[in-house]
Amino acid sequence: MYPNCGPAHLGANIEDARYFGSRREFLNRMGTGFGALALAGLLKDELVPNAGAAGLLEPKQAHYAGTASRVCHIYQSGGQAHQDTWDPKPGLAAAAEQQSGSRKLLASPFKYTPQGKSGLEMSEVWPELSKMADELCVIRSMYTAAPAHGPATLIQTCGDFRLPKPSLGAWVVYGLGSVNQNLPAYVAMNPGGYPGEGALNWQSAFMPGAYQGTYVDPNKENIDQIIENIRSTFASAPDQRAQLDLLNKLNEIHKQKRQGDGALDARIQSFELAYRMQTDATEAFDVQREPAYVKEAYGLTSPNRVVAAQARQFILARRLLERGVRYVQVWNGGWDTHNDVKNAVARSAGNIDKPIAAFLKDLKERGLLKDTLVASSTEFGRSSSEDGPGGRTHNAQAFSSWLAGGGIKGGMAYGSTDEVGQMSVENKVSVHEFHSTILHALGFDSEKLTFRNSGRDFRLTDISGAKPVKELFA
Repeated sequence: MYPNCGPAHLGANIEDARYFGSRREFLNRMGTGFGALALAGLLKDELVPNAGAAGLLEPKQAHYAGTASRVCHIYQSGGQAHQDTWDPKPGLAAAAEQQSGSRKLLASPFKYTPQGKSGLEMSEVWPELSKMADELCVIRSMYTAAPAHGPATLIQTCGDFRLPKPSLGAWVVYGLGSVNQNLPAYVAMNPGGYPGEGALNWQSAFMPGAYQGTYVDPNKENIDQIIENIRSTFASAPDQRAQLDLLNKLNEIHKQKRQGDGALDARIQSFELAYRMQTDATEAFDVQREPAYVKEAYGLTSPNRVVAAQARQFILARRLLERGVRYVQVWNGGWDTHNDVKNAVARSAGNIDKPIAAFLKDLKERGLLKDTLVASSTEFGRSSSEDGPGGRTHNAQAFSSWLAGGGIKGGMAYGSTDEVGQMSVENKVSVHEFHSTILHALGFDSEKLTFRNSGRDFRLTDISGAKPVKELFA
């Protein structure tokens, strides 16, 4: 047993090399003099991996001046039917009327009309979002590599489904850091619990844990429920600070005897962040601070509980983005429409139409939309032929995504599918190219934003050679 190592003596003995391995012990063993000191300086990050833990999230410079500085990723879970939401197909209706054979084509039950000054054609399922048509750039020629929900979701959120890879949000935070050290740099929200594939969607994988997303359930209103254990019920703020400083010293000594422990680094970072969040998070997540007209505009006062939940998370998204959170991911579901497209699509669109429209309008009025990239995506599209009664099956060969703000050219559609909407044919855009476009808006060359792991330099877009779609930018 070590003498005098009870709680009252830990602080006094913290640098004593008789009891612990420390930087002092390292320098003594390496020899004295400026050479050893210089080596210690060069190896600081290896000796004390957490010495730069706060530095992991410090603001960083991109490769070049981007058009956006933050991202909101809206994920439409389930496989949004592009023919019914974003991709008008009069040819599908005509073909459905003249068809013969066992494979029945299914025309969309929804009308498309030109909207805004741009005349962008939009489905009638978007009565509110259509008012923001001049801000939207709809990509009608997306395609992906997998027709199954799980793999296709991970391709959208992480660029790969075969191996654990850092999420898109983790890459963004790795590249840019955070401008608010008192809030998570990356927040993921989904009302009522985790979406399909769970926390894998916001993982940091082999990157430091500081880059992973922090999950929040926007259905919860009390800050102590939104983020558990955010406040201590028995220790004052000064006492917590002293306890945390002691814990950091002990962990630092523990790490100096090892090559570095990413899991421990992440835990220490989370302790620090939790302490700093006690004030900022309480304010940021308090939707009740919003004026009544904002709550009404988003739909927070709606009797429809699903609409109200979506309104809450989009209000939270705006509050987080304006407070310096770098990447916010918001989820909605209900798009797995194998049956009854007419009612299912109308219902799912109705749940988010008003919240998303209010979110975009709010960002614009506050001057945030010009440097906030809003990206909406789904795992895949749906078939132009009927699956279950009045429904569509999975289709990896064609779907739609859209972008707004952050230097994007609004009021336009890019690319196209074939006459019936079954396959992307003109200006096709892969998921990797979609990701490369997002990184380009933030000032990054997706080929050069790399992270070395196990002797290999990894990219979000892997070895695809994907390039950004520069035609989408103003």
